[in-house]
Amino acid sequence: MRATRTPTPSSTRRWTPADIGALAARPALAALAGALTIAFSAILVDLASVSPSTAAVFRCAYALPVLGVLAWFEHRRFGPPPPGSWWRASAAGAFFAADLILWHHAIADVGAGLATVLANLQVVLVAVAAWMLLGERPSARIAVAVPLVFAGAVLISGAIGSGAYGSNPTRGAVFGVLTAVAYTGFILVLRDMGRDLRRPAGPLFAATLMATGVAAVAGALLGELDLTASWPAHGWLVTLALTSQVLGWLLIAIALPRLPASLTSVVLTVQPVGSVALGIVLLGEDPAPLQLAGVAVVVAGIVVATRRAADPAIGRAPAG
Repeated sequence: MRATRTPTPSSTRRWTPADIGALAARPALAALAGALTIAFSAILVDLASVSPSTAAVFRCAYALPVLGVLAWFEHRRFGPPPPGSWWRASAAGAFFAADLILWHHAIADVGAGLATVLANLQVVLVAVAAWMLLGERPSARIAVAVPLVFAGAVLISGAIGSGAYGSNPTRGAVFGVLTAVAYTGFILVLRDMGRDLRRPAGPLFAATLMATGVAAVAGALLGELDLTASWPAHGWLVTLALTSQVLGWLLIAIALPRLPASLTSVVLTVQPVGSVALGIVLLGEDPAPLQLAGVAVVVAGIVVATRRAADPAIGRAPAG
């Protein structure tokens, strides 16, 4: 949706291309850049070589100063967020913390690339959850996509065939599916928080702040949280925070509401496929042929589910 150029009070008008540079004017380029940026998320988590909870906490914590400044500018320009925003942020943060911890466990078990593909099952799950919880009737394409993506998950898990990649591919697949479930909750809540296109940073800052606290508590309870800063692990975590959590997510938040659904479905495939390719090239991961077939099946399901989505907010955010 294009922003109007008609002068209106600052408290109600939307961002224009002048407000956010060329990004809103070129949403396809911004979305592609965001998807490519987030494709590196699992790679950076693997390179950091810290516990799942530790990676989740510092990914969020290191992003907070930048997101906080951007949210402060939004607050000065457009006023305070709507009532109840912090309650929704708390829910979003809890879901996001669970998503990150589960996803990082999946990365350890089945590799960065395959774990990212499994997390992208949320594209279909969001539409199913919106139907069950919000009464938003899914299209016939969802009925086709659901068995596709779960068949792909089975192939990735190594349950069929032999020589599957990963220290524990079956457990990694379970963690990956649970990641998608947690991420579905995050997307549904963040979707409700982010309906105001003028404020891409505010909801993301609030959810990230809450996710930091929830991940810290969960990590302490699991006995896997390490708050000691070390090099080069925290260099990778700072890079993860500034690229994926800040740059990648903001590019996606700005671009996707302005894109047609058909183009979004293509952009969505860039992130999981890119993560698999990066895992192979940069980390030496070696998925078995049936696991790569599972990747293809999941990606096909994502394309089917999103190609003609009626609501531009449902299931459009890449995982990671």
